[in-house]
Amino acid sequence: MKRLIVAPDSFKESLDAGEAVEAIAAGFLRVYPGLDIVRVPMSDGGEGLVRTLVAATGGSVEYCSVTGPLGEPVQAFFGRLGDGVTCVVEMAAASGLPLVPPARRNPMVTTTYGTGELIKRALDTGCRRIIVGIGGSATNDGGAGMSQALGVRLYSGSGGEIPFGARGLQELVGIDTSGLDPRLAEVQVTVASDVTNPLCGPQGASYVYGPQKGATPEMIPVLDGLLRHFAGVIKRDLGVDVAEMPGAGAAGGLGAGLVALLGARLRPGVEVVLEVVGLEEIFRAGADLVITGEGQINRQTAFGKVPSGVAVLAKKFGLPVLALVGSVGEGAEAVLDSGIDAWFSLIKKPMTLEECLADAAILLADAAEQCARLIKALSANNLSIRGWTGG
Repeated sequence: MKRLIVAPDSFKESLDAGEAVEAIAAGFLRVYPGLDIVRVPMSDGGEGLVRTLVAATGGSVEYCSVTGPLGEPVQAFFGRLGDGVTCVVEMAAASGLPLVPPARRNPMVTTTYGTGELIKRALDTGCRRIIVGIGGSATNDGGAGMSQALGVRLYSGSGGEIPFGARGLQELVGIDTSGLDPRLAEVQVTVASDVTNPLCGPQGASYVYGPQKGATPEMIPVLDGLLRHFAGVIKRDLGVDVAEMPGAGAAGGLGAGLVALLGARLRPGVEVVLEVVGLEEIFRAGADLVITGEGQINRQTAFGKVPSGVAVLAKKFGLPVLALVGSVGEGAEAVLDSGIDAWFSLIKKPMTLEECLADAAILLADAAEQCARLIKALSANNLSIRGWTGG
């Protein structure tokens, strides 16, 4: 085997995409020491998006203090890409779930205000395009806080601003966009997301994602009602119907807020990343094998996740694709129709989740080595695949 392309997503809570790439590469190099490995860390719009796109384009990461999901200052960051005109904002850096201790998780009070501040800092660079990745949120405010940070007035019956969090939406009586940062009119905003949920209803932001953010069963229908109220005011005052829009429910409704208040365009995150990193051109140059992966492969993987996005593109060039994953979830068979030829779990003995997370790099490298050994054994016995050789 002469050329390997390694293009995984991060392994949540254990390895970022770059670390996953290096672990896979290490395993293959144990068997093929001279192997040409093309390293392409990937993302679908969630955590890791900034560093993935910055690394791919030779850009830079800039740090700043913003308002966290609980209203307290947090150290966040955004990326400036190598083209000099594009910035990347990762909402999880300002409004993400890991920023809220488990005991304090409550989507009635968490805010996206800091995400708006990050967008504003990106505008300060003079960029002409902003990519906003909206995975991993701690919020359910429909992007209300984000819009307030950018100059939108969300006013209550008394004429004052509504408070932070989803609970503030119950006081909302009107929206005034006259104070919206004028620079946004000259900037293209693209939202990178890996979900297609609508804003409201049983498949909406509150019912599907509220529980992981700390919502109790009693709280969920209240949250859904508040987002529906927000959608109604948006439709009346701005003429945009976001209640049933696919993807509007991403990140607790931030998708809806970005579309309605900033004129953003929603796109599958993996498509955005594939374009920026130039994976099609990398595949066009040819390879013997493509390795992708993520923390868990399941039914949802086939719908906009990194492994399926990589596989679909790889199949345009007839390239075989293997996925190395932390675990195999329900409905994983669906990915076989998207171009993944086989998957392999990293787990090689009964282990606790904590053990798996702690040893993820070792386990991933070992699994990659075993894949390489299988390929070499097939080649040595004239069971070649695409002409691979054992050398």
